[in-house]
Amino acid sequence: MAETFDFDLFVIGGGSGGVRAARVAAGEHGARVGLAEDDRYGGTCVIRGCVPKKLMVFASEYAGMPAEAAAYGWDIKAGAFDWTAFRGKMTDELDRLEGVYRKLLAGSGVETFDLRASIKDAHTVALSDGTTKTAKHILIATGGHPVRPDLPNAELGIVSDDILHLETLPKSMLIIGGGYIACEFACILNGLGVEVTQYYRGAQILRGFDDEARGLVSESMCHSGVDLHLGTNILEMSQAEDGIRVKSTNGSERSFDQVMFATGRDPSSKDMGLEDVGVALGRKGQIEVNEYSQTAVPSIYAIGDVTDRVNLTPVAIREGMAFVQTVFAGTPTAMDHDLIASAVFTQPEMGTVGMSEEEASEQEEIEVYSTSFRPMRTAFADQPDRVLMKLVVSKSSRIVLGCHIVAPNAGELIQMVGIAVKAKLTKEQFDATCAVHPTMSEELVTMRTPTRTA
Repeated sequence: MAETFDFDLFVIGGGSGGVRAARVAAGEHGARVGLAEDDRYGGTCVIRGCVPKKLMVFASEYAGMPAEAAAYGWDIKAGAFDWTAFRGKMTDELDRLEGVYRKLLAGSGVETFDLRASIKDAHTVALSDGTTKTAKHILIATGGHPVRPDLPNAELGIVSDDILHLETLPKSMLIIGGGYIACEFACILNGLGVEVTQYYRGAQILRGFDDEARGLVSESMCHSGVDLHLGTNILEMSQAEDGIRVKSTNGSERSFDQVMFATGRDPSSKDMGLEDVGVALGRKGQIEVNEYSQTAVPSIYAIGDVTDRVNLTPVAIREGMAFVQTVFAGTPTAMDHDLIASAVFTQPEMGTVGMSEEEASEQEEIEVYSTSFRPMRTAFADQPDRVLMKLVVSKSSRIVLGCHIVAPNAGELIQMVGIAVKAKLTKEQFDATCAVHPTMSEELVTMRTPTRTA
């Protein structure tokens, strides 16, 4: 007699990946699906990540518009930024989006539990109300969370999740870290009128990205007013009368109204009973999975940031879709993690797909086509802002191995270029494409002579 379960699938985690897998399994494949989430539906991306961050990026960009508008003949007076009004409207929007996620699940027939869940055995989930649910398959999609460094008084500082809960914006803030979250919030808060200082222990921000591209972002951030200190880390922090007192490795000792740690994120896999049932965890706590997102326990799968593969929302969603295809459609489908385009929403933005110049040159001989210039819009306004358009090309196959853009709306541009790079088009196919003039991006199809070879 076949074993019966409460559900065909039980999903732990109500973020983008978990919700997509749950509703497609239920709505398109008729599976009996349960889902547990102990926080808000929508996960990091919708509630405390991509969506509110992008809204804050939009808000921060208005600061420079009056000066630019004046160059174009407009008399627009600069005003003060109202954080309370903006935050209220943003909170309403996040509430609306959470409601959409809940409706999508209900409409697909997914039974939801607003409870914390852990793993009891290969087919049993224990909920925080003391009940248990059995399932033929269990999918873990609990995401990740920001971490504070191991430092005395680290609790005095905030992390990215806390930004949305600030009642008022501080006059001054120290941001510690040099990754994309640190740099994005440095630009956002600087644009909103906060005096931003940034410490990063490395020689240049945005480690892992193309050197030329991250160099231009760093230069632009400094020019816009971010007080960036490279090769600098925090030694001590303490509460003082004039704020949070910070002693750093560069010998300085200063006070800030607020300190934000953007020093990394860890997978949210603790206290779930995973290792007790045989699920293997990596050094950071990431759930180890095979190409089909399956753990060492055949009935348990994991997707998204909790696996620490490529930590991007669209990747988690596609991993969720591949899981459903594998388990419920009978079509084993491995997620393709190669050539994924991404954007860093600094000011200016950076869009990237494929290999950096440094990475590619270690593998084969390459040609680099690169140009940096003042675009028409800002040049006319006599502003110093520069953009970068860059292609990394294989010398032997002529395939474009990577593209890196630093420019306003680079995220929008790299989505389109990502298609061409994913299709492994050659430099000559880029060259055969007629330019759209006058645009910044036409440089991607008009660069004929290599800047250098490597």
